[in-house]
Amino acid sequence: MLQSKKQVSESFFVGLLLAVTGGYLDVYTYVSRGGVFANAQTGNIVLLAIHIAQKNYGKMITYLLPILAFMMGVIITEFVKLKFRYSTKIHWRQIVIALEIFVLLAVSFVPTGIYNEIVNVAVSFVCSMQVESFRAFGGGKKYATTMCTGNLRTATENLFYSGVHKDRKVRNNSFQYYGIIGAFIFGAVISTGLTTRFGEKSIFFACTLLFIVFIMMFIQVEKEEQENHF
Repeated sequence: MLQSKKQVSESFFVGLLLAVTGGYLDVYTYVSRGGVFANAQTGNIVLLAIHIAQKNYGKMITYLLPILAFMMGVIITEFVKLKFRYSTKIHWRQIVIALEIFVLLAVSFVPTGIYNEIVNVAVSFVCSMQVESFRAFGGGKKYATTMCTGNLRTATENLFYSGVHKDRKVRNNSFQYYGIIGAFIFGAVISTGLTTRFGEKSIFFACTLLFIVFIMMFIQVEKEEQENHF
């Protein structure tokens, strides 16, 4: 039975949806959960270092826990990948997306306030699973859906060489990376408004985007089966 080499999980459109989700979650935790970044662990590491230097040990845990949760998310994702990589019933990335949705739905029932640290840990865990699972789009172009630094570097590098070599493909690659960054910004903008208005319940929007990605991967499987039938 023939199988398509291109996975829907590596499509540009899925990358856009996940980037919107990434930007949304980063603002969600920063605005409503105590000024912690769910995605950009570099920021949390810097803030952790500042509190270490200031001997503010009580505040250290606020930034240390999301970092540890991010590490744990990577480990869990790799375990899921190892266990279900060759499953014919469900793609291992769909399992990761389902876990993300489950965790975020649980977060929606946690009120803002004294439980913010638990929520930040949970969201950092979710974001690490996403960034570990979806690392390429469009036939192998490396990217991240929960942070922008690497995408910005690659986009600008491609833009430069598209001018040097007059290469339309490289230019289009650059535009795609800038598109991913734009989607991240769009998610952050949307999250600012919704989180300010709806608080912890605003995370339902991120769940909706992830559910769309989950369903799209099933559609791709059905399409492949129909093509193989003929």
